[in-house]
Amino acid sequence: MYHALALLAVAWQVDRGHARAAAAGWLFLAGILLFSGSLYVLTLGGIRWMGAVTPLGGVAFIAGWLALALGRTDGQTD
Repeated sequence: MYHALALLAVAWQVDRGHARAAAAGWLFLAGILLFSGSLYVLTLGGIRWMGAVTPLGGVAFIAGWLALALGRTDGQTD
């Protein structure tokens, strides 16, 4: 849920001319696919090795938050 809001924040920043924040959007998307997707596959499909993929999604989420913060400090003023 929070990462969907973060994607809206990324879109808002990119719209305002902070193009470096777009990397955060890609990281959030990767995090959603890896973290949530692996949990869905693990639960619904019973593919146990997908549990090892879940932490990679968490790392992508953390990297997305860092990229969002750094994308805002790219030297541009509003």
